[in-house]
Amino acid sequence: MNSPQRPAGRGRPPTITRIRIADAGIAMGLPNITFVGLAAALGVSHMALYRHVACLEELKRLVAEEIFSRWEIPRASREEDLRAYLCGFATSVRDFVKAHPGVTPYVIRRLAATESMIARIDSHQRHIAEVYAISREQAPWALATVAFHRMAVADTVYSVAGREPGVDAGRAAEEAEMERELEQGMLALIEGVLARLETAGR
Repeated sequence: MNSPQRPAGRGRPPTITRIRIADAGIAMGLPNITFVGLAAALGVSHMALYRHVACLEELKRLVAEEIFSRWEIPRASREEDLRAYLCGFATSVRDFVKAHPGVTPYVIRRLAATESMIARIDSHQRHIAEVYAISREQAPWALATVAFHRMAVADTVYSVAGREPGVDAGRAAEEAEMERELEQGMLALIEGVLARLETAGR
């Protein structure tokens, strides 16, 4: 005679960690994050998620902070001049924003950025000041000028990518042409930054 089988146990509930929350949020994309949707992605109830994150804005800031911490900000080298560095930095900024729509406000607004994000920005500014022998006052505005312009333009351009009706066939060509124009504008901006630095150094 067969003994009755015990019902399968439910097991331990999924563990909610900061990394799991961030990974799920990054996969969803900042503009698409909701408590219910992210909780479902984690396999937990939205009430369980509320015990770890107080509100939707805090949830988005957590995800934005993790996105920023994973961004490999280019390191400077004395083998390349400041112009070359700023061009590479601008490209990295563009790719960062393009890969993570919605992250821009959390990076360029000090009130939205977290303490760890601000500390990382300050560390980068000190690094650039040291490598290129510019002052601690010059490095922040030089980097911010490039980063803010690049982020704002990229956020405007790529946040609507794929939403225009009836232009699928020409989108790739249009985007390539637009990016060429944006590159020229970025180069002009960088030349202006370098000219201002040169004037200040006289």
